[in-house]
Amino acid sequence: MHVLHTLRRAGAVLLLAAATLYAAPAHPAAADEPGWTAEPAAGAAATVRPYFYLAGAAGTVLEDRLALANTTDQERTVTLRGADAYNTADGAFAVRPAAPAAGATGATGAGSWISFGAATTVKVPPRTRAVVPFTLTVPPASPPGDHPAAVIATEGGHEVGVRVHLRVGGPSLAALTVEDVAVRGRGPAAVIAYTLVNRGNVALVPDLRISAEALLGEVSDPPRGRTLPVELLPGQRVELTEPWPGAPALDRVRVTLTVTAPGGARAVATGSRWLVPRGPAGWTGAGLLGLGAATAAALHLVRGRRRPLPGPDPDPDAPPEAGPTNPAPHHELTGAAR
Repeated sequence: MHVLHTLRRAGAVLLLAAATLYAAPAHPAAADEPGWTAEPAAGAAATVRPYFYLAGAAGTVLEDRLALANTTDQERTVTLRGADAYNTADGAFAVRPAAPAAGATGATGAGSWISFGAATTVKVPPRTRAVVPFTLTVPPASPPGDHPAAVIATEGGHEVGVRVHLRVGGPSLAALTVEDVAVRGRGPAAVIAYTLVNRGNVALVPDLRISAEALLGEVSDPPRGRTLPVELLPGQRVELTEPWPGAPALDRVRVTLTVTAPGGARAVATGSRWLVPRGPAGWTGAGLLGLGAATAAALHLVRGRRRPLPGPDPDPDAPPEAGPTNPAPHHELTGAAR
């Protein structure tokens, strides 16, 4: 089972890392193809790597190589740096921008551990492929787990990012919470909004399951189970939505979200809301719902105050019952027969 979870997680990470890492500002069409590429240099087996994967204990120095390929007929001057990675509010993978020259600190996480030495600026001749080594020095006090980062190559206003997936040795913890569950919108435009928070120290690719119930009638569940297209980095918080086109038009609904991830992470949260149409129909529906609620409350109150029916009148000739003011007669028993 551990091997299955590892393969599944690795496949999801590869799929996410294969997409563009860094979204640069819009440029003319010519700038979309700068004439050069940046990618991890092929390993000993000449395998293509979509990202760097480095692992080691705190206090160690790790090494790898970046390949720059110039496909044009002119020399290219490429600037290299390390950058911290994070999740945007909607869950996308992004990197921190370069620090301004005026005393800003720049990267403070794993991005600051990356060094190209004297090769921070590389001149790549025409039709040439250059391989640039770099080191990643893990500080001695680094906590265990995943430390997301990236290598950023910049030339002529164009930036290319290559992800660095760093795992520092030690105990790993897969933990998350789901928060702020709410139903928004109405009818076919209804969505279920929620927030996911990675409380552990490893990146997570969560699975989501949703169930729903209504107060007055039947309700169709939202899309049930799927793997979210998000890699949730340690310590990050993302705000997501799920469409619910089958939400009732007039009812009180309650949705339950169950989120799981490899490594034993699991979280459950619920949210509820009255769904009422807009306009006159909505006011009418709200009035009917209010009337029904008031009627139910009144019936409950009446039932709570109802007393049992009185019994028959007592017989005046019957002997009084024993009690605190009328003790029962005492009968003395002896051993002599009469």
